[in-house]
Order: sequence, then C-alpha cells, then structure tokens
Amino acid sequence: MSQTLSVAIITKNEETNLARTLASVRFAGQIVVLDSGSTDRTVEMARAANAAVYEEPWAGFAAAKNSAIARCTGAWVLSLDADEELTPELQTEIQSLLRSDPPADAYFIRRRNLFLGRWIRHGGFYPDPKLRLFRRASASVTTPPRFQDRPVHETIAFDGSTAVLRHDLIHHAYPTLENYIEHMDRYSTLGSELLVGAGRTSRSWPAFVCNVVLIPKLTFLWNYVFRLGFLDGREGLLLHLYQSVYTSWKYAKAWQTSRASRES
Repeated sequence: MSQTLSVAIITKNEETNLARTLASVRFAGQIVVLDSGSTDRTVEMARAANAAVYEEPWAGFAAAKNSAIARCTGAWVLSLDADEELTPELQTEIQSLLRSDPPADAYFIRRRNLFLGRWIRHGGFYPDPKLRLFRRASASVTTPPRFQDRPVHETIAFDGSTAVLRHDLIHHAYPTLENYIEHMDRYSTLGSELLVGAGRTSRSWPAFVCNVVLIPKLTFLWNYVFRLGFLDGREGLLLHLYQSVYTSWKYAKAWQTSRASRES
C-alpha cells in the first residue's frame, strides 16, 4: 500500500518557477504552498494546481518552511524550494519507495545546480545532497524534522536513520547574472549576521585582510582549480569568481556592522 506524500513549498513572487515545480510533484497526495506576500500570479497558479495555499507574513526561511511542514498531513513530507523540480526518474523513485516499507526515516536527494542554464557538475556544486524527504512522524525519531532557525542556508535537524536517493533534484538557481548578483547581495547580508553572532567581525587588521581578501582568493583557487570547476566552461568561471566575491562581501559586511555598533 502506498504511503501518502505531502509536498511543502514556500513562495514569494515565483510565477516564473512555480508551474514547473508543481508539475513535477502532481503525483503527491497533498501540496502545501505557504506564500509570503506575492504580488504576481504565484497564489493564483498554486490554487489552479489544487494546492492548499496559506498566506503568512515573511518570518525568515526556516520559520516559513517549518510553518508549511506543520500544515502537511501525509505520512511523508517532501520539502522543496519554488525553483526546484523533480526529474522524471526521481518522481518514479519516490513513488516506488513509498509503495514499499522505506528502510530509513529520511532521505537525502542529490541536487543539480544550474547557473545561467548550465548544470554545474564540478567545484563542489554536485551532487550537493539535501535532506528533503522524511517521515512526518516516527516512533524511532525523538526530534521531529524541522529546519534550524538561522538567517540563511537553513538545514533540517534530524536524528533518525537516513539514506540517499539515486536520482536528482534540479535546482534552477540563477538563470541570469542580474538574478545571481541580487541574491548574493541579499545572502551576504544574511551571512554576515551569522558571522556577527559568532563574533567573527575581522576587528584586527590581519583578520580583516585574511577574511576579505585571502579567504575569497583561496576559495576560488580551491574550487576552480583543485576541485575542477574550470571544466564547467565560462559559466563555471563566472560562478566561482562571483562566489569568492560573495565571501568577501559577507566578511566586509560583518566588519561594517561591528564598526557601526562600536561607533554608536
């Protein structure tokens, strides 16, 4: 007997992505979309696909995802971002898994990250496993699956048994450079908050130079050269170059925040 699956998706102005995502999970018994203030056709599209739509003010990535998961009723939950889709092979694998008695309580899914439309296969960007499919409740799990409360790069805290699925999730991450730069500006601000909270604010001159200049350069060298990022063509060069810039921005913004607090 197939076990029921709920899909949890959070959205804000995702009309360019959502139809593709919803189409890839139409086999699920329930689709929950939690929207935070969309002004485009996102909510309309979700309702047209028979998703259960809820609207809440934005409270952060982890809080929004946990709120969507809390509204799921299936025995299993699949948490997706609005710019992700399941490959046909992954759809078949999940359906087959849930028709059996899955041996694990949660499953990591390998993710293909696309940059300017190209699958980035090297430099640490693949297979990029993410824990996304899990039992909603289990007697063997003491901590229910929840995203940890952090400003960015939220992950699921889970203490049950895990395994890895064979097929991939596709992440349509950054279709244009403008989209990437806007996201990295926002994410570097959120990342700087984590650094400030950890006291890593580059207060000394050597620490400032190391964090803002040396670490980004070494990160680029490691990922682009030693982890073979150069094999991903021009797209790989741009991604690793700008990823190192993101790292510099993150540390510089943490220093800026610390300086402002000292001067106030």
